[in-house]
Amino acid sequence: MSLIDPSAFIHPTTVIDGGAVVGSGTRIWHFCHLMQGAVVGDNCILGQNVYVDNNVQVGNGVKIQNNVSLFNGVSLADDVFVGPSVVFTNVINPRAFVERKQEFRPTPVGHGASIGANATIICGISIGEYAFIGAGAVVTKDVPAHALVTGNPAKVQGWVSRNGYKLDFAGSDTFFCEAENKTYRHQKGLISIINET
Repeated sequence: MSLIDPSAFIHPTTVIDGGAVVGSGTRIWHFCHLMQGAVVGDNCILGQNVYVDNNVQVGNGVKIQNNVSLFNGVSLADDVFVGPSVVFTNVINPRAFVERKQEFRPTPVGHGASIGANATIICGISIGEYAFIGAGAVVTKDVPAHALVTGNPAKVQGWVSRNGYKLDFAGSDTFFCEAENKTYRHQKGLISIINET
């Protein structure tokens, strides 16, 4: 039996298997499928044709656009954005005639991260909190927190704030983001907030 909060909206074309959980205020649109053990948190939006595999964890406030499949091993922390037609893989060397379910690799996506349309995320990597993956990027390596990555293969092009504004360190290790009223520090590939006013 599924556990669906009564405040959730589930489109009638969506299939929710037994054992799936849907949190309060969540909206799930046309032709989605949640498998057994899938957990979708509170106040999420799942666009059309979203597939959530067995035991996948989706945090609170997550937005998943149309045509996205979250395979076993993927986990999305709170406030993650997944653009349309993003691809998550689940094994490194798939073959139709070789079963590799025991080789699924975890792919955690950190709090507040954004993944642009048509990006491909190779399994077994992690995406740090507030990272920004550009549209069409092919992500083959771990992405640090607050990193802006683009290209094939994806490479760090810069850094972004919690709200997605580009951080321009321009020869300094600190940057004041006027839009957020916060000062960010960049040290050895790590971003931190040094004051919040």
